[in-house]
Amino acid sequence: MNVAATTGDAEQVQDTETGAPSGPPRRGRIAFAVSVFGELLITAGLVLGLFVVYSLWWTNVIADRHADQQGDKVRQHWAKEDTGPGALDTKDGIGFLRVPAMRNGDVLVEKGTSTDVLNEGVAGYYTDPAKATLPTSGKSGNFTLAAHRDGHGAKFHNIDKLKKGDPIVFETRDDWYVYKVYAILPETSKYNVEVLGTVPKESGKKKAGHYITLTTCTPVYTSRYRYVVWGELVRVDKVDADRTPPKELG
Repeated sequence: MNVAATTGDAEQVQDTETGAPSGPPRRGRIAFAVSVFGELLITAGLVLGLFVVYSLWWTNVIADRHADQQGDKVRQHWAKEDTGPGALDTKDGIGFLRVPAMRNGDVLVEKGTSTDVLNEGVAGYYTDPAKATLPTSGKSGNFTLAAHRDGHGAKFHNIDKLKKGDPIVFETRDDWYVYKVYAILPETSKYNVEVLGTVPKESGKKKAGHYITLTTCTPVYTSRYRYVVWGELVRVDKVDADRTPPKELG
């Protein structure tokens, strides 16, 4: 037989034969469980918060640092006299994308759009499923590019700031390629490869020309869909001795 012994406000159950407590009351066990569960939630929240900081801030720091180093290598390569005119495609990068509306400075462009490439804080030109046409080739086609929108440099984070008529400039050792935005697709399937076509018909074009296409994930912080911006080449300026930017970058 058990009886209740009360000390102050605390109630404890004792065995009448031994006088030893027979266990905490049910209400105490529930409170203990709730306390433990609360601590676990707090811990999980802290871990999640640290992960978010890592994903959205620290990966940007690391990626930007790497991209700056690679960009310096490209410019050093251009400065060498023995590379000859038109030397563009290097293992470190092929040039720099400059989009005033995105306010992201010089974006190094490298070959490929794999995660390994884009995680380095750069833009990459497509080699698959559709091969990009580099502007330096002189051929008509579509210079198709991709970059992250969040984390790992987030070079295309502000792609939604672009409007029709805005300039997109690609800098190489010898030339400035100046494009003008003419069409925007705010959302499409990530499997829609038609947007990368040599003639981007989804942008309204029907004839071969010299185009540029920027692609990234949307909405922000997801990879559910793709955001697409198309531009068309309006002119090519030769790079002078001072590397004076075109007026669109002034």
